[in-house]
Amino acid sequence: MKTKAVLELAEAKSIAAAAEAEARANQWAVSIAIVDDGGHLLWLQRLDGAAPISAQIAPAKAQTAALGRRESRIYEEVINGGRFSFLSAPGLQGLLEGGVPILKDGQCIGAVGVSGVKSTEDAQVARAGIAALGL
Repeated sequence: MKTKAVLELAEAKSIAAAAEAEARANQWAVSIAIVDDGGHLLWLQRLDGAAPISAQIAPAKAQTAALGRRESRIYEEVINGGRFSFLSAPGLQGLLEGGVPILKDGQCIGAVGVSGVKSTEDAQVARAGIAALGL
């Protein structure tokens, strides 16, 4: 039997705090979602001023990154490259940049999804949150 790391609430809180700090430092009103390796929501917060829809987009980006074990931007690039049939992939909704997997020892233990500003900025906030783990 293999042993695997799991993302716990304490880590989710650390990620959320660091992501929020990055967003606030840049004056970005975003929603931040953190999911486990199965794409199940562990944390969701919508900063003041963030659009209500961002609270639905952020978890979708995080789930896509966790289940796909890669950044959600990869799927956006595939679709933008002309492979429109990928839009029919089952269970994937957050096919936009801003979902970043959390990797520990080469294994995906969860993901962070951010929505509310430019996609590259969403990803920046997600990465800042993950950096708090020091992986």
